[in-house]
Amino acid sequence: MSYRSVLRELAFDTHGVVTLAEAGSCGVPAVEVRKLASRGALVRLGQGVYRMAEVAPGPLDEFAAAVALVGADAVLADESVLAAYDLGQINVRRIKVATTARIRKRLPPTVEIVRKQVPTHLRSDIEGIPSMRVGAAALACHGKVMETRLVDAMNSASARGLIDHGEAQRIISELEAADGWSNAEEGR
Repeated sequence: MSYRSVLRELAFDTHGVVTLAEAGSCGVPAVEVRKLASRGALVRLGQGVYRMAEVAPGPLDEFAAAVALVGADAVLADESVLAAYDLGQINVRRIKVATTARIRKRLPPTVEIVRKQVPTHLRSDIEGIPSMRVGAAALACHGKVMETRLVDAMNSASARGLIDHGEAQRIISELEAADGWSNAEEGR
C-alpha cells in the first residue's frame, strides 16, 4: 500500500486531518508527508498538521483541525463542545481548545487556547475528536451562554442519548441554582 493510500485511510477516520505523529505511527515518514503536501495531496494547516485533499469536508473538520493544531493533550472545550454537537443554538467565532501545555506555535485566529486541566473523568470524544463531556462543557459555559440555552442543550443532549437523563437533570439543577432562578419562576 502506498504512503498516500495509508494517509487517505487515516484521514477518513480523523475528519480529513493528518498529523505527523499519526502518520509516523502508521509507518509514513515525515519526509513523505511533506512530499505529498508539495504535490497537492495534502494541504498544510499548521505546524505538523495537514488536511487530506481527497477527503470530502464534513461538519466537524474545523473542530478536529483546531484540536490537532494545539497538540497531543488538547481537548475541545466549553461552548465549542456544544457547537460541535449542535446543541443550544451556539455559533462560535473561535473554537476553544483546552490544554495545559505552553503553545508557542502560530495558530489561526479561529482557534482560542483555554488554559485549564480537563480531568480524565470529564473527557470524552466527539467522533474521535478529544473533547470535554457534554455536561462539563455546559457547566463551564455558565455565565457565558444564556441559561435557557444551556437548559435546552441539556434536554436535547438527553433526548439524543449524548448524556444520561439523570445527569442532564443534575446539571440543569446546578445551572438553575447557580443563577438563582427556576423554570417555575420563569413563567411568572
